[in-house]
Amino acid sequence: MFLKGKKQSPQTVKSSPTDGGPGGAGASSSAAPAKRQASGVPSIVSADLRIEGNLHSIGDVQIDGIVNGDIASKTLTIGEGAEVHGAIEAESLRICGTVEGEVTAKTVILTKTARVYGDVLHESLSVEAGALIHGFCKRLDAPQKRSLPSPALSNGVAEPGARPALTDVPSGAPASSPAE
Repeated sequence: MFLKGKKQSPQTVKSSPTDGGPGGAGASSSAAPAKRQASGVPSIVSADLRIEGNLHSIGDVQIDGIVNGDIASKTLTIGEGAEVHGAIEAESLRICGTVEGEVTAKTVILTKTARVYGDVLHESLSVEAGALIHGFCKRLDAPQKRSLPSPALSNGVAEPGARPALTDVPSGAPASSPAE
């Protein structure tokens, strides 16, 4: 079509009503599927759009409409008038609208207009004054979490070499002991 000086033969372009036109999804059945990469441009579900089903993206997604289904994305923004009815998984999540379902993300930001009805699982959580959460907030363990050993045994007797707990006891005052 846009070739300069060459005529295009009818055999080089295949089109059907279901593949979206020339060069569409069904244009070449022998070509290997290309590995998808994030385009850098967010996919937007506009305010006048309602989606019934799950969304999966390796890039950025902005929801301004209504989604009835689960969403998985690298970066996800739920707009102020948006509604999501389903679970969300993302690396970075900003909620300005309403979410009904479990939220799992490395970084979660809830703005003052956010409404979350479900549990929020996160590594980092930021909640502005006015945000509403009906559910539990649980911090996800970092990949290399250190745990400190307990200096006391289960029977209440300290292990040998364990450091005593720090308390404010005036000097010269006797330490309190259990009643005998």
